[in-house]
Amino acid sequence: MPRIALIVAPLAFASYAAAAAPEAAPPGKPEPQYQFEQIRIEVPRADEPLAKTVSVAKAQEYLEQGATAWTGHRKCVACHTNGLYMTVRPALAAQLGTPDAAQRSFLVDTLRKKQNEAASNLKRGTTPEQLIYLAAGLAEWDRHVTGKLSPETDEALRIMFTIQRDDGSWAALDCWPPYESDSYHPATVAAMAVATAPDWLANLKDEATLAGIAKLKNYLRKTPPPHDYGRVLLLWAALRMPDLLDDARRRELVDQLARHQRPDGGWSIRNFAEPEQWGKGNRAEKLRAEPEFTTTPSDGHMTGLAVVVLREAGVPKNDPRLKKAVAWLKSNQRESGVWWTRSLNTDKFHFITYSSTAFPLLALAMCDELPKP
Repeated sequence: MPRIALIVAPLAFASYAAAAAPEAAPPGKPEPQYQFEQIRIEVPRADEPLAKTVSVAKAQEYLEQGATAWTGHRKCVACHTNGLYMTVRPALAAQLGTPDAAQRSFLVDTLRKKQNEAASNLKRGTTPEQLIYLAAGLAEWDRHVTGKLSPETDEALRIMFTIQRDDGSWAALDCWPPYESDSYHPATVAAMAVATAPDWLANLKDEATLAGIAKLKNYLRKTPPPHDYGRVLLLWAALRMPDLLDDARRRELVDQLARHQRPDGGWSIRNFAEPEQWGKGNRAEKLRAEPEFTTTPSDGHMTGLAVVVLREAGVPKNDPRLKKAVAWLKSNQRESGVWWTRSLNTDKFHFITYSSTAFPLLALAMCDELPKP
């Protein structure tokens, strides 16, 4: 599988450590997507003009400042923003420089606080998914930035398994797709964290944690994914954890993902599940009422993710399907630096545009098509 080499470079964007209450939006002016101290990022729009050329600098600024603002304002690990930053941004260290160390410090501080909480509390609400993304983010940092396992990553992975359910999964919300709408998604992220942490699994001796990993593998092997999007996540996890699925099943999932490619070269997340299949279906009415429901357009989230997974699956960068995808990515960035994806939840903040920008950058890097910042 292709991996991105590590070159440590100075961080180009400032970190904001102190928390401050964001200013209220002026009357008549919409709330921003992200706001904290000097950072104000407006909500992405479907009608924002396309950029004439790809701007890595603008996309990077959006990722860095979005993560900083979320951490400073919300003070929680969110799978769609700072959690996503830590699971994707380290792999771009060679191209974009070292990720923001303040984001890693925030995960470590969160880990320390969670260590003092009762296990019953750690199983509630969004906490299980926060702990999974925390472990996965620290594992990615170790893999791409330091190249060695840290004590914090070891601790995070072990705590993650102390709140695992008997069936091998974790408690999860079923209301906010795609990140918080079923137990399958966080289980695949947990598997990737286990497989990504340098030498962790190879040196693991703890019988209870090893039993938890066995239960996780059994869950992913035996539990049907809730939709085709879940099948993409299963494939991604299996590429990191080769003994999860056999070669035939992996090839089947690769072919399934490739068949979803649209004539314009992109992919649309809305083609990977029926509206009622996201979580408990509470977003189905919204999704069916969207103006593009019958002609769902390609989007940055799914196109970027598809390319990343196909590259990890060994599809060569000069494959015609990937060349078409790269062409789509290069021609569909917006002037602000983001790649657009309409939220599956509401049309208020479109937080999925964060992953919709991170995945394309990683996809272009993995195809050796990322312009210099």
